[in-house]
Amino acid sequence: MSTDYQQARAALGVRLRELREACPGIRLTGTALAARLGWTQSKVSKLETGRQTATADDLRAWAAGVEQPEAAEELLSRLRGLESRIRSWRRQLAGGLRPVQDVHNQAQADARVLRAWESSWVVGVLQTPDYARAILSRFADLHQTPRDIEEAVRSRMKRQEGLYDSGKRYRILLWEAVLHARICSPSVLSAQLDRLHGVIGLDTVELGIVPLGAALQIPPGLGFWIYDDRQVVVETWHAELWLDDTDSVATHLRAWQALRESAAFGADAQCVISRARRAVEAPGFGW
Repeated sequence: MSTDYQQARAALGVRLRELREACPGIRLTGTALAARLGWTQSKVSKLETGRQTATADDLRAWAAGVEQPEAAEELLSRLRGLESRIRSWRRQLAGGLRPVQDVHNQAQADARVLRAWESSWVVGVLQTPDYARAILSRFADLHQTPRDIEEAVRSRMKRQEGLYDSGKRYRILLWEAVLHARICSPSVLSAQLDRLHGVIGLDTVELGIVPLGAALQIPPGLGFWIYDDRQVVVETWHAELWLDDTDSVATHLRAWQALRESAAFGADAQCVISRARRAVEAPGFGW
């Protein structure tokens, strides 16, 4: 979680406390407000101290509870500012997987230079349809979302049109572990590795593979995208972080560059991919 985000959440908490203390005609304590709203006192305390992120319903209830319903829109505006940076999967996926794919399609369409690091799976812009289907199905199960898998796969495949745009540059780094991850069947993984092998010939793509045995300057860490050196998107199990402050972008650029120095490119990267391909075909790989 970014420092800027923490500060913004703390500022929202200060505003909530101001509204409580300004309740017309009564000195409204946190305990009394909790009783009015049917909440625990600890929830009121966490919201006011910025240790918990309020939901939209929380803020509407707060404005009503402190007898200042006109403040609800101001509070919701502050929340929208927070959610533009940290986007929980619970909220994003309420309408299914397809809308999230569309958001990423637009973000990547708007960028000209796209840098990526991924340590867990092949990035979406390089996925085959079957591999994308396997990944999206796993996440639908994890987050218990509506299963609009086919619509989401079609949207993700549309993202790949950018690979053939001469005005774009994709600079993608994958950890070798990605090439071995059994998140799909061996046949699907084999086809995906063939796809990666062929992508290395595209003039819009620089694909680097960081071998498992390579010396690393920093631990692999979470995957992330950097768009035009102006915005970073980091994916965690519970949310996506959309960061555009200078410090966050600079930190991720340094991390990306440190990982790049351990990567194999061109024919060397193809050798790493081919080695993984042979491992998939070896007896005992299994599904």
